Amino acid sequence: MKGKRIAAAFLSLVMAAGLAACGGGGAGSSAGSQAAPNSQAASSSAGSTAKKLTIWAWDDTFNVKAANEAKAAYAKIDPDVSVNVVSMAQNDIVAKLNTAFESGNVDGMPNIVLIEDYRIQNYLKSYPDALSDLSDVTKPEKFMAYKLKTMTQDGKVYGVPFDSGVACVFYRTDLIQKAGYKDADMQDLTWDKFIEIGKAVKAKTGKAMLSVDPSDLGLIRMMMQSAGKWYVDASGKADIAGNAALKEALTIYKKMQTEGITVTASGWDAGVAAVNGAKVATAVNGCWYASSIKKASDQSGKWAVASFPKMTNVANSVNATNCGGASWYVIDKVPGKDTAKDFLSKTFASDTALLDSLCKDISLVSTYQDAVSGQNVGAPDAFFSNQPIYKNWIEWTKKIPAVNYGTSTYDIESKMTEAVQSIVKGASVDDTLKNTQTEVEGILSAAG
Repeated sequence: MKGKRIAAAFLSLVMAAGLAACGGGGAGSSAGSQAAPNSQAASSSAGSTAKKLTIWAWDDTFNVKAANEAKAAYAKIDPDVSVNVVSMAQNDIVAKLNTAFESGNVDGMPNIVLIEDYRIQNYLKSYPDALSDLSDVTKPEKFMAYKLKTMTQDGKVYGVPFDSGVACVFYRTDLIQKAGYKDADMQDLTWDKFIEIGKAVKAKTGKAMLSVDPSDLGLIRMMMQSAGKWYVDASGKADIAGNAALKEALTIYKKMQTEGITVTASGWDAGVAAVNGAKVATAVNGCWYASSIKKASDQSGKWAVASFPKMTNVANSVNATNCGGASWYVIDKVPGKDTAKDFLSKTFASDTALLDSLCKDISLVSTYQDAVSGQNVGAPDAFFSNQPIYKNWIEWTKKIPAVNYGTSTYDIESKMTEAVQSIVKGASVDDTLKNTQTEVEGILSAAG
C-alpha cells in the first residue's frame, strides 16, 4: 500500500505542474520556497495550545497574502500568539505532506496548511488520522455546499473552506459587438450559442473565440462539473466510459476546434499572452483569472463577465461550475491544534470584515455565505465594464454542483490527456473512453 501511494504521489506532482494555475495564482502558484521552521519545537510541549503557529501556503499575491491578513486580524484577538506564514511552492507542500503522513513523523510540519480541493480526499481516505476534525469550527450552514463536500468524510468536516474557483466567461465587449452581438446575448449561454458567436467573431474580427492548451483539461473538468459529474462517481469508482457529461464535453471541445474558433496556446504564459495580446475574444476560466486579464491595463473597460455556458444535451447541466480552489486544514499531531483551530475559527471561518477586505486586496471570491453582504463585494469594477463582478461570482458559486473529486484527479488526467488528443485527431469517442475506463480503474486500484 505504501509503495502504491508514494508512486501515485509522484505522478500527481508531475501532473500538477501543468495545472498549478487553478485555485488563484497561475504561474505565481509556485511561490519561492523557503525553509520551514520546526513547528513542533516552536509549540508548547506536546500540548493542544501554543504560543506560536506556523502556516504553509503557496502564491505570495493570493493565499500567502490572505494568511498574513488573517494573522494581523488574529493579533488583535490574541496578541500573545505569534503566527509565522511560510510561502512555499504547492508541489513542495504536497511532497512534504506525503512524506510526513506516510511516515507518521510530523516534526517540522506546520499547524495549518492550505490544501487544494482536488487533493484533499486522497489525504482524508489514505491518512484518516492526519488532519483534525474541524466540525466545531466550520458551520455547514455558513458555507457553500459544493465546497463542503470536498472536505467532508464520514460526517465530519476537516477543513475551513477558502476561495471559490467559480468559473465564468470573461469576454471582450468590443469584439463581441463587432461580431454583431450584444451583452444580452452572452447571458445564460449554451455551448451551441458560444460556438455560434465564436464563428461570427472569427469571421468579423479575425480573432479566435478562445485559446486551448492541449495539456490542460480544465475546460473539460468545468463542463463535467456543470452537470454534477467527475471522472469518478459518488462512491469514488471510475466513471469514464458511461459518463454522458464527459462524452458531451469532449464532443464540444473537439467541435470548437474543428469549427476553427480556437487558437492553441501551450502553457500558462502562452494563454495569458493570447488574452493580453487581444488574440482571443474570451477566456473561460476560474474567477481568479481576473488578475491575469487585468495585466493588460490598456484594455480596462473593454471586458465583462458572464456565467459559464451549459451543455444542452446533458439534462442536469447548469450555468455554473468550478475550477480550482483550496481550503485550510490543521495537522492533528502537531502540538497546538486547539490554538490553530481557534485561529481559523476567528478568521477564515467567521470574520466577514476580513473576507471583505480580502475581496478588495486579493480579489477573493469567498465561499463563506455571509460574505455576499460585504461592501467591497457589491462594488462595481471599472475594468470589467463597471459590473459588480464579485457579487455575480458569489451568486454563481451558490449554484455550483457538488461532486466527488475522488482521490486521484491528477493521476487520472495523465491518461485523459492522451485520450482527449486522440479524440481531437479523429479517434472514436466511445472506443477511446472505453479503453480509458480500464486504465483509470487500474490507477484507482493502485492508489487504493
